[in-house]
Amino acid sequence: MPDFRDVIPGTRASVGQASLADLQAAMASGELTSAALTAFYLQRIDRLNPALHAVITVNLSAGAEAAASDAVRAGPRGPRGPLEGIPVLIKDNVQVAGMPTTAGSPALLSAEPDDAFLITKLRRAGAVIIGKANLSEWANFRSTHSTSGWSTLGGQSANPYALDRNPSGSSSGSAAGVAAALAPLAVGTETDGSIVCPASACGIVGLKPTNGLVSRRGIVPISPVQDTAGPMATCVADAAALLSVLAAADPLDPVAFDDLDSAERTMVTTGPASFAQALDPAALDGARLGIWRDPSAPAGAATGAVLDMAVAKLRALGAAVVDPVTLPDTGKINEPEFVALQYEFKYGINAYLGYIAGFGFDGALPQTLAELIDFNKRNADLVLSRFGQETFEHAEATSGDLTDHEYLAARREATRLARTAISTPLAEHEVEAIVALTANPACLTDYVLGDHDVFHTSGPAAVAGCPSITVPAGYVSGLPLGVSFFGPRWSEPRLIALAYAFEQATMVRQAPTLAASLVLPPRDGRSAPD
Repeated sequence: MPDFRDVIPGTRASVGQASLADLQAAMASGELTSAALTAFYLQRIDRLNPALHAVITVNLSAGAEAAASDAVRAGPRGPRGPLEGIPVLIKDNVQVAGMPTTAGSPALLSAEPDDAFLITKLRRAGAVIIGKANLSEWANFRSTHSTSGWSTLGGQSANPYALDRNPSGSSSGSAAGVAAALAPLAVGTETDGSIVCPASACGIVGLKPTNGLVSRRGIVPISPVQDTAGPMATCVADAAALLSVLAAADPLDPVAFDDLDSAERTMVTTGPASFAQALDPAALDGARLGIWRDPSAPAGAATGAVLDMAVAKLRALGAAVVDPVTLPDTGKINEPEFVALQYEFKYGINAYLGYIAGFGFDGALPQTLAELIDFNKRNADLVLSRFGQETFEHAEATSGDLTDHEYLAARREATRLARTAISTPLAEHEVEAIVALTANPACLTDYVLGDHDVFHTSGPAAVAGCPSITVPAGYVSGLPLGVSFFGPRWSEPRLIALAYAFEQATMVRQAPTLAASLVLPPRDGRSAPD
């Protein structure tokens, strides 16, 4: 059983509670080095990852990167920022030079392309890439009946709060790794829920940025419209610090052709520093918030009680709460969204496979989606052992042409529905953000029935390209539950402020224990029989 009371060498902070501020203070005082910190986390990965399967590959150069950071810190200019010397896990659909970028599939095992744009930003900020995080294979876009957190190469990621529970997907390893303190920070990616849902299930903070705020260059794609990378951390302040580095205009970002919003214009007016400067513990006083209850209603009384407590706390902190609000026609979003995603995936993955083929790696790599499907069939005993590839096949059946009339109609309808769903309550009730439970508590991992998804609320923000942040809000039978704040595009500073104020007033997060299974007390309060 891991001890989350272990104190990080050179600090007074326990591994389950250490913040970036704690770590930077220890390194500034000379009591801790990045080399020692990185070695400490590498030891935890070595000890705990066999049970968690959160890390798919360890960076063999992490020690050298940490030593280089220590040299920078000791130099005349000092540390480059709050990420100097900090180990960061990277989801294994994000390119890191010198390491495979596999999306969990052996089809890409020989591919080691250059750094993604966001990795370049992390390196310039002094972060140490400690390893690649496991994920739902192909970011959960291979099958309609998948099991989240499983990949052929990484195995099944486990939830640190109960190892037989699912960590949710597709940024499963990123969430589990941060929750179990295998690294202080992680980068996840989201197309629809893949940052915020794992963060909620694993009891951490996850921030899905406005699409276009973080560059998508160097990320194995699903959708040029909905894909984004984002920070995952144990607290809002650390997520904001990571976003401040990730958020940067990239002229080569493969942005959707009809996305007319400019991340660069936004960054000129707000600046990355605004994310860290937004940490206002009084931000909820006078805020106007709408509570979206409909999705979580089927989850039952215990789950609903967490939302009730969150709403009560918001009111106590001075927020004007409209409870409930309705987001119109959210049930209609999924159908056109999935049609559009299939076209976008075929378009994007064909382009990506062609791109990595140009590097001339040893070993044959699939160069099209059709070849990838054939690879999976030829290796079915290994790759298709848990679930199939129906989504791949559906995508291959499309033209993959983003000028196709059916595609354009589906994408425009999905975007219209999602943006209307969010803008309607904002306008009708003059609220600045929507608050909802993020997703149901972690389900049992089940290879027969697949994921048991009672509800999640990620869809409107994901499809509309709006930002969303989830913060731990409570527990149901010992399993974490997050609450999401989401609002208009480019509203990250305000959402960070609201989430931070809620977090600081509640501080409900508890470190996991890596229990084998959830143990419930008897209903009558008596001891369970032997």
